[in-house]
Amino acid sequence: MRVVVIPARYGSSRFPGKPLVEIAGKPLVQWVYERASLSNLAHEIYVATDDERIARCVWGFGGKVLMTPECPTGSDRVAYVTERFGKDWEFIVNVQGDEPLIDPSVVDKVFRALEKNTDCIVTMKRRIDSEEDYHNPNVVKVVCDRSGFALYFSRSPIPFFRGKGRAYRHIGIYGYGRETLLRYVRLPQSDLEVAEGLEQLRALQNGIKILVLETEYEAIGVDVPEDVEKVKRILTGCSDG
Repeated sequence: MRVVVIPARYGSSRFPGKPLVEIAGKPLVQWVYERASLSNLAHEIYVATDDERIARCVWGFGGKVLMTPECPTGSDRVAYVTERFGKDWEFIVNVQGDEPLIDPSVVDKVFRALEKNTDCIVTMKRRIDSEEDYHNPNVVKVVCDRSGFALYFSRSPIPFFRGKGRAYRHIGIYGYGRETLLRYVRLPQSDLEVAEGLEQLRALQNGIKILVLETEYEAIGVDVPEDVEKVKRILTGCSDG
């Protein structure tokens, strides 16, 4: 079974209650859920949360919810529901709960790659077009080998260019085989993960390969309250899916 899990928590430090904020007539979590539901390959879509307010909201628009305890990361939340409720889940895609513009074809692309790379994590990258993004520590960069597997992720501008070159930003969607996900979250935090604040480095340091697919999809998320109006303007023009 192929499953999309959307981890959602209420207590965001930069934007408390973010999943419930209304954008163009719908709560943020509903936009994400409905976009993910357009995937052609996903059998089920779930929101994983520890908050009753979010759960009631999702039930209210007809979505499916799996309750969790408080979890340190989104990956831990996805792993919790996978281990307890997903005995027959073969492939799991973690869609970030703050991306109401998620492209369902990207979800399908990750599922297809998982079928050929069952022992890997699969994620996405997009070419960086601006110098500002290249130097912005909030834009995570990734460098890969010739087969598309990640060599390193960093908040620093990598690679360093002496002349012209091409850099890529990481797009935070993750796909896992069930056993790979459960193995990954049981690993202790690594020193590079702590240094960069990037949990995917835990996988790399422990020998779990991460396949990085290229996409033209530009992830535009709701990180802070100021992002709401920007996303609202975009959704108003594409709200028919």
